[in-house]
Amino acid sequence: MSPSSPRTLLRTGVTALSLSALVAVGLPASAPATAAPASPATTVSTVSATGVVLAKKEPAPNPVTPGDFTGYGFDQCVTPTQSMMNTWLKTSPYLAVGIYISGDSRACRDQPNLNPTWVRKQLRKGWRLLPIILGPQASCQPRFPRYADDFTINPSPGKRGIYGKARGMGKREAVSTLADARALGLVEGSTLWYDLEGFDDSNTHCRESALSFLTAWNRKISAAGYVTGVYSSAGSGIKVLDEVRRERPNAYTLPERIWLARWDGQANTSTSYIAEDGWRPGGRIKQYRGGHDEVWGGVRINIDSNYLDMGAGSTAPREDLCPGVTVASRDYPALRQSGNGYKPPKRMVKALQCFLSERNLYSGSFHGKYGPSTVKAANAWQARTGNAADATWIRRDWMTLLSYGRKPVLKFGSAGFYVRRLQRTLNAADLGSSVKIDGVYKMPTADLVKTYQSRVDLPTTGVVDGATWRRLMKGVRA
Repeated sequence: MSPSSPRTLLRTGVTALSLSALVAVGLPASAPATAAPASPATTVSTVSATGVVLAKKEPAPNPVTPGDFTGYGFDQCVTPTQSMMNTWLKTSPYLAVGIYISGDSRACRDQPNLNPTWVRKQLRKGWRLLPIILGPQASCQPRFPRYADDFTINPSPGKRGIYGKARGMGKREAVSTLADARALGLVEGSTLWYDLEGFDDSNTHCRESALSFLTAWNRKISAAGYVTGVYSSAGSGIKVLDEVRRERPNAYTLPERIWLARWDGQANTSTSYIAEDGWRPGGRIKQYRGGHDEVWGGVRINIDSNYLDMGAGSTAPREDLCPGVTVASRDYPALRQSGNGYKPPKRMVKALQCFLSERNLYSGSFHGKYGPSTVKAANAWQARTGNAADATWIRRDWMTLLSYGRKPVLKFGSAGFYVRRLQRTLNAADLGSSVKIDGVYKMPTADLVKTYQSRVDLPTTGVVDGATWRRLMKGVRA
């Protein structure tokens, strides 16, 4: 996609896939911290050849994409292989990826990697997908049509002046869009993005026919339960949409979200071409850098870079591990039994008792006294992690206890339980600063991760991968 130059796009060839092909793709009921939660699997009854009624679980549906998210994304020509996606998940700053799923105007019509299995795997791993459609383009766009079977939007206003032929094309393109989206397993509530490349917006018939086309496409996509989005150059297509929003609000049906191309290198969702109030909050993506090569983990891909602010943004649900116990803290200091003028802070002892109870090591009440029962449970954890049992609970012990569990990849934009687990552990590591434990991976958390990675001789990526988790789980501080 490009505001001023050709952009290489894809073809999936998935329209003819059968529904049975979708059902055959499985997904575990549990979803990673970076992904939108999947719905529970449903149980259906089938009858065997001998007449016996059998029950089996249908795979849980894919989550809505991109869902609520604030963070970085990329788009490219050919959908990357699974191996490439895995490497970039662990090493790159990106957590969203554009995929070109439909439209006859795409340059890369053959795409060997994109199929329902690929879609399901990325969503399961936590990627946010941005499905893009590049069909008929504005009649005054000089780079189109590309092929003999490729058509531009009919610019004729017709006898009634409502650009009926352009609207008809929009409806037909929406039918193809929906077929391809459903075949890939993209569920209702997901945002589908129509790519309308930059055009001469001073050409009245070209402009109004493009708006009429988008109106019909938007209406049919929305009626099917999907969210509508339009990608275009900030200086032409997006500017025109914003002018309609402000000056002719009843003339056309506008998209619910916009994806603006403005290659200014600024990772935000602003541009001087449109007003600041439009499609806010939560309705903008900005492509802030055009085609260029990036290498992460030794894997090179030619991409455009994007910044997303979608829905409510990256948010984490409220946490309540132990009723009445505050487990979030800017610091997790060493604890020992009272004596010689020292008295362990009751709040921190309660937090320790809560976390030990989560590991089934402590069954008493959360009274906040660092006595024999608490010490016994603490010693059990120390022994479990291979450390000498001691009456003093130190930062290393806090880190091993707070970080223990699964090791999902976390990066800017991630949110949820595992981010809180990370934030607590970083605060326990005493890195010279701390973060608010809110479950949202923002820049303060990324900066603290980099500080930790630097101290323990890991690449300072700001991405929490398996190696970073392993250091944290061992209580390594330097």
